[in-house]
Amino acid sequence: MKKNLLLASVLLACLCAAAQAPKIPAATLPVFRKDSFLITRFGAIADGQKLNTKSINDAIDACSRKGGGVVVIPKGMWLTGPIVLKSGVNLHLQKNALLQFTTDFSQYPLVKGNWEGLNQMRNQSPLSAENATNIAITGYGIIDGAGDAWRMVKKDKLTESQWKKLVASGGLLSEDKKTWYPTEKTMKGSKLKNPGEITPEKTDEFYESIKDFLRPNLLVLTRCKKILLEGVTFQNSPAWCLHPLMSEDITIRNIYAKNPWYAQNGDGIDLESCSNVLLENSTFDVGDDGICIKSGRDEAGRKRGMPTQNVWVRNCTVYHAHGGFVVGSEMSGGARNIRVDDCTFIGTDIGLRFKTTRGRGGIVENIYINNTVMKDIVGEAILFDMYYAAQDPIALAGERREPPKVETLPVSEATPQFRNIYVNGVVANGAAKAIFVRGLPEMNVKNIVMENMTIEATEGLDMTEGTAITLRNVRLLVRQTNPVLNIHNSRDITLDRVTYSKDAELLLNVSGEKSKGIRLNGTDIKGARKGIEFTYGATEAAVGMK
Repeated sequence: MKKNLLLASVLLACLCAAAQAPKIPAATLPVFRKDSFLITRFGAIADGQKLNTKSINDAIDACSRKGGGVVVIPKGMWLTGPIVLKSGVNLHLQKNALLQFTTDFSQYPLVKGNWEGLNQMRNQSPLSAENATNIAITGYGIIDGAGDAWRMVKKDKLTESQWKKLVASGGLLSEDKKTWYPTEKTMKGSKLKNPGEITPEKTDEFYESIKDFLRPNLLVLTRCKKILLEGVTFQNSPAWCLHPLMSEDITIRNIYAKNPWYAQNGDGIDLESCSNVLLENSTFDVGDDGICIKSGRDEAGRKRGMPTQNVWVRNCTVYHAHGGFVVGSEMSGGARNIRVDDCTFIGTDIGLRFKTTRGRGGIVENIYINNTVMKDIVGEAILFDMYYAAQDPIALAGERREPPKVETLPVSEATPQFRNIYVNGVVANGAAKAIFVRGLPEMNVKNIVMENMTIEATEGLDMTEGTAITLRNVRLLVRQTNPVLNIHNSRDITLDRVTYSKDAELLLNVSGEKSKGIRLNGTDIKGARKGIEFTYGATEAAVGMK
């Protein structure tokens, strides 16, 4: 009888989860002619010394002009400058092929591009395409962006011996000796706010004076359609690794995005203002966010008005990263109809990370996340934060951070929103905090359901300015139990069958005058030494039990 009841409850949970999932239109795959174009026929030499930029681009141009086909990069090391994909071309790397981009910055001209949601001047990306249809990068080889030559590095992110070796290699140090810069131009650019942003007063000479700071993303695909990335390793990117921008019908499968963990801005993939995307069976081990959803920054993103939508992420693994699956912070054009299934995060700073701040605007909604496994999460397993401050999620040793100033501001088009998000089936073994929710006083994080979860962490729930949030069938195995659950200035919160560590000191602390409508359904308060505590203006009327 007990087995039947258990099976019934599992089936019911699965049916409820399935009912929540948005329908994602299938991404249309590109189609290619079978004609092959070997880059060696265009003069390419695999000696790791000759610059093959012209040979590879000539092969791509010839292939595209003849109606498309496969441009083949055979085994060997192929040194090159920037490569531009054209319509109808599948760039195919055979086994043991290494496409190595040069460290000679003069090979990367300054071009108008987009960086972190703003129109900016950047060095030309190693791989790029614009307004192309039916394009692919496939095969079994490795694409290396020579990112180490471009990146600044923080001392606290290296061992002592690594730091000494880096400093001895050349470059410059900041005044406090805590940051290494590869060149003077890199250092100069780092001291300016948005130096690459395209504005009327900036001259060509100015951009040239900070050129090395304007690091390119490894792969940028702008306004392209019918894209396939499959099988290839993308590594060592100067900035973001993979950046589809304002593109549609994107299929990415069985790829590996790899960056050093200290790689500043070393994101794995940033899907920005894209539609109809399938990302599956891929692995990320990077220096910033792993799988990230974006749609432009602030007024520029709202003016673009292109949400990232109709995205399905499934069967992916993220190792080191600031976040496993991330939305924001540049989400000003919105994000909606996104499904994330059966992903694993191991050693990421945060597991599921939703971040934004005032000024962004944009609506993030209709997100469905099912069956997520996490291990050794450094910070929060699940995080919704509307006070993002453009900092690493985990403070470095000795770094002090002040909490944000809390004030209520008028709601405007610049006010961001997180709403209608469903998280089911999280199992996390090790995290600093299980769940963190921090909304704005004028715009709470709202309509969130988190259910069927077991999270082992140091701390439990920390919620501020949340509305209509449900925790259902959630087990919190936490070490710091005073309290297990902390709810501040939040309303219409349902704690349905929440279980927790044995002999907890305090189950629930409710604080703030705005807290109300907190319901405990099937949640046993007697398992803690003290059930509920009311502080900072909260009263017993805020909580009801069933």
